[in-house]
Amino acid sequence: MAPRFDVLIIGTGLAGLTLALHVADRKQVGLVTKKQLLDGASSWAQGGIAAVLADDDTVGSHIRDTLIAGAGLCDENVTRYVVEHGRAGVQWLIGQGVPFTRDTENDTGYHLTTEGGHSHRRVIHAADATGRAVQATLEAKIRAHPNITLLEHHNAVDLITGAKLGLADNRCYGCYLLDIRSGKVHTVAARHTVLATGGAGKVYLYTTNPDTATGDGIAMGWRAGCRVANMEFIQFHPTCLYHAHAKPFLISEAVRGEGGVLKLPDGTRFMPLHDPRADLAPRDIVARAIDFEMKKRGLDCVQLDITHRPADFIKEHFPNIYIHCMELGIDITRQPIPVVPAAHYTCGGLMTDLSGRTDIPSLYAIGETACTGLHGANRLASNSLLECLVFGMAAAKDILAQPAPPPSSLRQWDESRVTDADEEIVIAHNWDELRRFMWDYVGIVRTNKRLERALHRIRLLQEEIHEYYANFRVTNDLLELRNLVTSAELIVRSALTRHESRGLHFSRDYPDTLPEARNTVLVR
Repeated sequence: MAPRFDVLIIGTGLAGLTLALHVADRKQVGLVTKKQLLDGASSWAQGGIAAVLADDDTVGSHIRDTLIAGAGLCDENVTRYVVEHGRAGVQWLIGQGVPFTRDTENDTGYHLTTEGGHSHRRVIHAADATGRAVQATLEAKIRAHPNITLLEHHNAVDLITGAKLGLADNRCYGCYLLDIRSGKVHTVAARHTVLATGGAGKVYLYTTNPDTATGDGIAMGWRAGCRVANMEFIQFHPTCLYHAHAKPFLISEAVRGEGGVLKLPDGTRFMPLHDPRADLAPRDIVARAIDFEMKKRGLDCVQLDITHRPADFIKEHFPNIYIHCMELGIDITRQPIPVVPAAHYTCGGLMTDLSGRTDIPSLYAIGETACTGLHGANRLASNSLLECLVFGMAAAKDILAQPAPPPSSLRQWDESRVTDADEEIVIAHNWDELRRFMWDYVGIVRTNKRLERALHRIRLLQEEIHEYYANFRVTNDLLELRNLVTSAELIVRSALTRHESRGLHFSRDYPDTLPEARNTVLVR
């Protein structure tokens, strides 16, 4: 008998945990994560959550800032819905016990910071480790809840749909799950299945994302028949720590929000030459400006300087960044931080409605996996955790309002015709090749020739991976590579479809922005 849940949530970032806690009092919940509960991208979020909390801020102002950053592609109705529900989401987190940084002189009682693209201080945070504070608080609630079964060290192989079962009703019936430690694949039935697996940042060589960000939910939803939108819009965070002997480490946007300025190695500021908002311009503009200056001058990195602020202020507001940099011999109270852009956020994804529903009945997508219409062509800073909160709550409300679909008998995973892989080095080589050519050909600045070269290589990799998948037992590395190459294909196909430059997609072949903004929608 297949394990059965009312709600199966694949992914344990803020979106997944929010939904789980909102349905668990009435539903049996299965919560799936590839590693441990707190190993997703949400835990890595430094800046905070953007919401209208202060008396001098307005819903209209937050909407306007979001629409401007999104370069004409934001869905205004969705944007209004998210912004209007932001305060309630933050208040729910406060009620859960999240230790946001206090400020008794602020009318909210909390310290609010500003980030690029925001016209007001509206980003509530827990020092410079907001994601970790939020996730750690919710983890205790998740582990203590009697109706939540936590499946750590499990990875989803594929969704089980009516089409796969030969049924006329093509709803989602659950999924196949790989127990990574045992190597066994289990059939898991669910009345509602939720994809909350995050983005696809690991498709690039340099990324601020954790190793788990391999586009799993996007790829599975696409293979199941969901539409995908706006995958060409990959946000490159402008300021990732540059160090030869350290893994990529995000330097929060809040550093610039609190006065940090970008400089060339000789100490010259350059952002005022690229945008009147200078260092507080939206991320796409700042990332392109840094990329331009690095290529023009042959630089390995640029400098982010906040040394003009008091040392105690820096240590108080950015304790984790300070400690991390000090461990590498960089005292940010006295020295500028060497930074480069790195792949950071997937603005596109599986198309959903205001309840997180996809094209397939009983299948939801929330968080970075989804394309809700909020981010458009470029996500406004700190709107990501906001989206996770609001859509986690919205999907929970919809699931609780739905009548329970009837159960169905599911066929077990069949591996009778496969064997153990003989040379797993093939996976490592293909993974490395994919990430390198995606960085070289599908990065911050694109051309048709580069995109076509990338697509040609993707096709070759897909043939090899398909043959490998068909003949050998699945492993976690194989599943991630399979999903990454699918995500790469969707990014490149979307980029080739867009004959303009807009937001995060900048093409030398099409440098102008078309008068009408349209979504890029791919249909399988």
